[in-house]
Amino acid sequence: MTVTYEWRGDFDNAALNILHAEGFDHPPAQTDWRTRLERHSLGWVCAWEDGSLIGFLNVVWDGGVHAFILDTVVAADRRARGIGAALVATAAHEARTAKCEWLHVDFEEHLRSFYFDACGFKETTAGLIAL
Repeated sequence: MTVTYEWRGDFDNAALNILHAEGFDHPPAQTDWRTRLERHSLGWVCAWEDGSLIGFLNVVWDGGVHAFILDTVVAADRRARGIGAALVATAAHEARTAKCEWLHVDFEEHLRSFYFDACGFKETTAGLIAL
């Protein structure tokens, strides 16, 4: 089956809530993703297979040259097939098109190989305050 990727794709909030819950191991929420994304995001990438949402990535930005990846998720039964890397590649292309100069991501240690090896991110020094 063919996976297609869509920048700023039209999606159903319920479908994204289910995918997000599966990917981040929490109960499905009632998040109004459409409103959140329209307000805060440069864009987002949807991965589709046979009309089903199987992957998602959010790109927020500072309104200038910095873009940030959040909420990268691929359906459990579709992982390890390059879908996540294709989501990131699409996000990088679209952020570059929007004249962003930097694409940032933070992640948990178990995703290190994915972001550095599969997606081409470089290690940097960064800081974080848990709020």
